[in-house]
Order: sequence, then structure tokens, then C-alpha cells
Amino acid sequence: MNIKSEDLQKQLNFIHEVDKVKYIYRKTKLFHSERNENDAEHSWHLAVMALILSGHANEPIDLLKVIQMLLIHDIVEIDSGDIFLYSSEVSHTNTDSERKAAQRIFGLLAESQTNELISIWEEFEAGETAEAKFARAMDRLEPLLQNVSNGGGTWKEFGIKHGQVIQKKSIIANGSTTLWDLAKSLIDDAAANGLLDV
Repeated sequence: MNIKSEDLQKQLNFIHEVDKVKYIYRKTKLFHSERNENDAEHSWHLAVMALILSGHANEPIDLLKVIQMLLIHDIVEIDSGDIFLYSSEVSHTNTDSERKAAQRIFGLLAESQTNELISIWEEFEAGETAEAKFARAMDRLEPLLQNVSNGGGTWKEFGIKHGQVIQKKSIIANGSTTLWDLAKSLIDDAAANGLLDV
């Protein structure tokens, strides 16, 4: 077997492994639905959102890099599981288990692709570049839109308060002040309409 075919086999192994993302269910539900969203649906939806909303980014962005981030950012949850944004038991920013998962899952590929994907994943996690800020804005905006469409959704289900949502969602402003203005308006309206505890 030559090097190219070995690399191809590694790529196929990776493709089989990431199919498991379809079985990682999130707390949020699909728009106007009682069915929980899975990580694959979430990542796809974020990539489409980025494609459509990229004109609202605060800074010029490399859209392909943003889409790459969004398509791979939750692959680590195959091992680490989904952590609810509002969990009081597990920190959403504690990435130790996710980092181990990234090493294992992306490590199924040849070294050059492993390094590339880990670098993209780490850039998203750090949230410092224009691309990461915008990608993270998409990641925080989508569940907000879902909860509004579902009459409060997980906010009502878990007794989440207005201040908690503002705190967790304000990161949207780092990627797009326009989308944060929209998000804040939706959050305030949700509270005013009883979809979110004050």
C-alpha cells in the first residue's frame, strides 16, 4: 500500500467516525419543533447562517475559514458530549476533555490534516481572530432563534433568566454588533412576553 492509499484509508476512517456527530443531541430543539437538534444539524445550520449573514461581521472575514470552524467545532462532542450552555455543574468553557477528544478524533487523519483541523478548532475555541469571533456569534445566535421560535424552549424548560441569557449571548457582539442588537432585542422581547424569566 502506498502513502496516498494509507492517507485515503485514514480519511475514510475519519469520515466514518464523524458520522457519530449525528447521534449527539443538544438541549435545544429544531425551529417550531419538539425534536431536539443533533450536532450535525447544528453545525450545518451554522455554516449556512455564516454564508448568509457574513455581510454583518464587524471585520472582514475569510468565510471559508468560518465555515470550516463551524463544521468541525462540535466534532469533539463525540467523546466529550454536549455541554448545556447554562449548566451550573459543568463549565462550558472547560475544554480539557474536548482537547483530548480533538487529539483522538482529528488524530485519525494523516499528520498534516490532523494539525490543520486541530489548529482550526483551537482558533475557534480561543475566539480571538475575526473568523473565530464571527463563528462563535453564529454558535450563540442559532439556539437563541430556536428558543424564540419555540415559545421559550430550553429557557422555560430549565428556568433560565434574562440576565443569564444576556451574559451568555453577549459574545455575539464580538463578531457582529448588528446581530447582537437583533439578539438583545429578541431577548428583551422574550422577557417582556413571558418566554424568559426576569
